[in-house]
Amino acid sequence: MKREYDFSKGKRNPNAKRLKKQITIRIDEPSLTYFQELANEMGIPYQSLINLYLRDCMSKKRKLIWEE
Repeated sequence: MKREYDFSKGKRNPNAKRLKKQITIRIDEPSLTYFQELANEMGIPYQSLINLYLRDCMSKKRKLIWEE
């Protein structure tokens, strides 16, 4: 391993904006359990499943109808 590296000719990652960002989100227990069980059936991580659901809502421009 070198003591120093020369990054002067380095290039930025063109996909950097598409990378996932770690956040903290509060989800109620029944919702979390639902996604964990569904993800387990599908064989994917539950965080990825939640992300896919959110991305689907975003792409279809779905909006919640809030009635109190």
